[in-house]
Amino acid sequence: MRSDRFLKACRREPVDATPVWLMRQAGRYMEEYRQLRARYPFLTLCKTPELAARVTLQPVERFEVDAAILFADILLPLEGMGIDLAFGEGDGPVIRSPIRSAGDVSRLRVIEPEADVPYVLEAIRLVRAELAGRVPLIGFAGAPFTLASYMIEGGSSREFRLTKALMWSDPATWHALLAKLAEVTIRYLTAQIRAGAQAVQLFDSWAGALGPDDYREFVLPHTRRVIEALRPAGVPVIHFAHGASTLLPLIRQAGGDVIGLDWRIDIGEARQILGPAFAVQGNLDPMTLFAPPAVIEDRVRRILDAAGRWPGHIFNLGHGIHRETPVEHVQVLVDAVHRLSRAPAGEA
Repeated sequence: MRSDRFLKACRREPVDATPVWLMRQAGRYMEEYRQLRARYPFLTLCKTPELAARVTLQPVERFEVDAAILFADILLPLEGMGIDLAFGEGDGPVIRSPIRSAGDVSRLRVIEPEADVPYVLEAIRLVRAELAGRVPLIGFAGAPFTLASYMIEGGSSREFRLTKALMWSDPATWHALLAKLAEVTIRYLTAQIRAGAQAVQLFDSWAGALGPDDYREFVLPHTRRVIEALRPAGVPVIHFAHGASTLLPLIRQAGGDVIGLDWRIDIGEARQILGPAFAVQGNLDPMTLFAPPAVIEDRVRRILDAAGRWPGHIFNLGHGIHRETPVEHVQVLVDAVHRLSRAPAGEA
C-alpha cells in the first residue's frame, strides 16, 4: 500500500513496489509553488505554518509519491542560535555574522525548538492532520558539518577555504562548534519527531568536500552522536552525505537506518559496501529528468536492477530536483518506479 511502503522499506521489510519520493519535491519546479513564491518571500513561506504545510502537500496531491517531506530550510535553526540569516537573490543564504573564532562559538545559543522554531513544529502538525495517513511525513535537518560550513563561509562555497582553515588551525574551536551544532540538531529533530515526523533525514550536503582523514577526525564523531541520540525516538533516520561516495565506509560508521546515495556510485556496489543492515535511498542523477521519457524509464530500470531484490530500497534522486525540471517528467519517473518494481501478487 502507498501509505506504508516508505516506512516498510526504511525497516528493510518487503514491499509491494519500491517507494519513491524526491529531495526538494516540495518547491520550485512546480507552478503551484511559484505562484505562492511570487506573493511571499522565501522565509515567509518557511515561517508561516499554513503556507509551509500547503507547499509540503502540493507534490503529494500532484503525484503518487510515497512520502511527503516538510517544506523548510536546513538553516532555520541558526537564527535561534544568534546567527543573522537572510536569503538573497535566487534564494541563496547569506549569513551576515559568520563564525570565525572561539569567541564567536561561545556566544552561540543552543536552541529550544518550541520557542525558537515553533513554526516548523506547527507546520508538521498541520501536515500530519491533512495527510490523514495517506503517506508518511519526513522531517529533516542539516548535519553539523554542513551547518558549520555555512556559518563559517557566510553562505555557500565551492572551495570551503575558511571552513578548512579553521578546522585545521584551531581544532578545539572546530570541535566546540560541531558539538554545539550536534546538540542543536538533536533537539531540533527530536522536536520534529514529537510533533509528528515519522522519519527524519540528516542532510550533509557538503561532506563530499572532505577527504577520508578529515571526515574521520573532524566530522564522523559529531554526526554519529546525532544519529545515536535519535535512536530512542524509534523513527527511521536517513543519512544523506552528498558527493561522498568515496566515504561510504565512514558514512556507514556514522550510522543511520537508511543511507542516501548520490549518482556517482552504482547502487548495487554501494549495497555491497554498506551490507544488509542498512536500507539505501537513491540514486538517479537529477539531470536525467531533462531526458526523453524513454531514457528516464531506462535509467529507472537500471537502478532498480542494480539495487536488487533485497528489501530496503527507496527510490530518489541523487540530489535535489532542479527548478527547471519538467513536471510531466516527474510523473514519468514516479509511474516508472512503481510499475517496474511492482512485486508479483502474493510476494509483498
